[in-house]
Amino acid sequence: MASVADIDPAEPSGPGGYAAARLRLLGADSPSGPPRRSGLSRITDAWLSALFDTAARESGVRGAALVAVGGYGRGELSPRSDLDLLLLHDGRDSGAVAALADRVWYPVWDLGIALDHSVRTPGEARKIAGDDLKVHLGLLDARHVAGDPGLTAGLRTAVLTDWRNRAAGRLPELRALCRERAQRAGELQYLLEPDLKEAHGGLRDATALRAVAASWVADAPREGLATARRTLLDVRDALHLATGRATDRLALQEQDQVAEALGLLDADVLLRQVYEAARTLAYASEVTWREAERVLASRSVRPRLKALLGGRPAPERTPLADGVVEQDGEAVLARTARPEKDAVLVLRTAAAAAQAGVPVNPHVVRQLAKAAPPLPVPWPAAAREELVTLLGAAEAAVPVWAALEAEGLVTRLLPDWERVRCRPQRNPVHTWTVDRHLVETAVRAAGMTRRVGRPDLLLVAALLHDIGKGWPGDHSVVGETIARDLAERIGFDAVDVDVIATLVRHHLLLVDTATRRDLDDPATVRAVAETVGSSATLELLHALTEADALATGPAAWSAWRASLVADLVQRVGAVLAGQPQAEAGPAALSAEQERLTVEAHRTGGPVVALRAREEGDAALGVELSIAVPDQPGVLPAVAGVLAMHRLTVRTAEIRPADVPVEGAEPVLLLVWRVAAAYGRLPEAARLRADLVRVLDGSLDLSSRLAEREKAYAAGVRRRSVQPPPPRVTVAASASRHATVLEVRAQDAPGLLHRIGRALEEAGVRVRSAHVSTLGASAVDAFYVTGGAGEPLTAREAAGVAREVGAALGE
Repeated sequence: MASVADIDPAEPSGPGGYAAARLRLLGADSPSGPPRRSGLSRITDAWLSALFDTAARESGVRGAALVAVGGYGRGELSPRSDLDLLLLHDGRDSGAVAALADRVWYPVWDLGIALDHSVRTPGEARKIAGDDLKVHLGLLDARHVAGDPGLTAGLRTAVLTDWRNRAAGRLPELRALCRERAQRAGELQYLLEPDLKEAHGGLRDATALRAVAASWVADAPREGLATARRTLLDVRDALHLATGRATDRLALQEQDQVAEALGLLDADVLLRQVYEAARTLAYASEVTWREAERVLASRSVRPRLKALLGGRPAPERTPLADGVVEQDGEAVLARTARPEKDAVLVLRTAAAAAQAGVPVNPHVVRQLAKAAPPLPVPWPAAAREELVTLLGAAEAAVPVWAALEAEGLVTRLLPDWERVRCRPQRNPVHTWTVDRHLVETAVRAAGMTRRVGRPDLLLVAALLHDIGKGWPGDHSVVGETIARDLAERIGFDAVDVDVIATLVRHHLLLVDTATRRDLDDPATVRAVAETVGSSATLELLHALTEADALATGPAAWSAWRASLVADLVQRVGAVLAGQPQAEAGPAALSAEQERLTVEAHRTGGPVVALRAREEGDAALGVELSIAVPDQPGVLPAVAGVLAMHRLTVRTAEIRPADVPVEGAEPVLLLVWRVAAAYGRLPEAARLRADLVRVLDGSLDLSSRLAEREKAYAAGVRRRSVQPPPPRVTVAASASRHATVLEVRAQDAPGLLHRIGRALEEAGVRVRSAHVSTLGASAVDAFYVTGGAGEPLTAREAAGVAREVGAALGE
């Protein structure tokens, strides 16, 4: 098979020749890269030049030129790129020029190549560029293809001159366009299905940086910029070939194929490379725009100051810390600073900048990266304090941290950081990559430092809590070892190292226990107390739990979860304080619940009541209470009715309740927290009517739910990524009063109904259920007993788990 170098750019003189040469080039052995893109541009130039010369001769047109603009002008043709062409003419014979244009455009269309074309005189091109920023940007990359080179050169000179003369107005307009695009398309470095062109940090931003440089107002940092841009272009080339379409969206279903085409191990490696490139471009954009805005502002002010002061004023320098000053809104080094002799200066500069709310000058960061000596291990106390000060600056720490990362300083300070840097998280609950999530958790923790006795331990644990995600295995277990090593490196003493390691190892303990276990069971609370060990550690773990959830995404935290965690913390705190813990017993009925039990006894059927939560948080939903005479099938019946009405279950408690009537048999009391998936909540009377029909067999619930499940399953099959299979496990020693089954599965309509039906068929009673939904994943815990109310044997529990798993398709 031919390589790029084997293809003669002069060969494709006709449509057939060009098409064959193009196919050979796109099927060449050489991988996507600059040689292929430039080769595609060369053979396209040769073909269009031949078309133009022939058409110009036949139409008798002189004083015309064919000009490539935009991406084609830059010589960056991807396999499915449009051809952006301008037919430039001197205006002497418009009829002949129109005929010339047709003879050039139609062969392009005949080959099915997308064409963005225009026909203009140099004056018309300049006028339209003056009115339309996007046209002006395209003309900045104008490149001569065929015809009169003088026309092209004259237009290029005029367009560049106009751009530089109008920079004070054009650059703010371009900046606004970039911001609007970023808000619409998102941050490329964090998206699971990024738009390589439109998202912030993508190819549009690379083009914008070229435009800013062309204005002579500011220039982007050159380090790594060309490599980042090439990476995104290479990925786009492979994406075009994989899909056969002109797309810039790197969808999940194409990522493995694109990774293979680029010789990468898997889609995660591909995404990490894309994120690295996007981060480089995004940082360069922020630095460049900050400098451009500073220069433009100084240009507008300086003439007045010169007139007043008779010369250029000296820049004002405000001290921020030892060796660090603020100048022109940035942190820079003082004249007396000696970075080559001050190992702490990197962290001191970063902390001072973050606390002052200003960025660090990029040249200063680069200077520190080259000159500053490494910190001794363990770090001196001053370095540790500066790290804590940096993290405690909350949101202001984020751009400073990004500047340190851009020059490799974070990895130099914390070597294990490299494993999580730009690492994707293929979980829709997570908003950020692993490393940015760690920084965001520290940001959230900074707002909680007044709640804890050791804010330094909280901030460092927040920064390290997911550090194990860069390694195989349980990230909490692996992370404990890494966090211990890093805490020792940072210079904490042995006691503090143990606390940080405990926080990292058990950072999911509180939320998992609060949402999946029975807090009325003393065994649950005692187990947490034994794991945490002290009230001070519990205080830190509570704050870390909240900070971690808030930094994960909106689906990870709510007032409901906060209340459950707070309840658990209060109970564990009481145990750690030595207060006696009462054995679990049936909770006292409220007046409303007593009324429901009496009514259920009197009518012999279910009684339903809906009550809004007093907290007023929509995430908490409403409280649904149901009293019903004890009978088989209650759990799947209620769960099925709720699913039929599209109600999402947050929590569920099922227990027998005594009826305050002499001689009455106990009834079942079910207390649920529910919320409408969409639309309004149904009325209690309608829920009761459907429940009565399900229990007496007059409503075929299974067939009604089967329709929804079928539609849902069809939607799952259309998704690019199939969810992992469900998993049912037995939580050993989780309770002395019941056996705890934990079900992890993809959330779906009727899931709780199917689980309840499987438990009923297995012959066990459900004492309580604790439902938790994170994004598309459901994690539910069921406390089950045998017929006499006793925990199941290990063999029985394993059998029930198998039956439930089989019902869910495990």
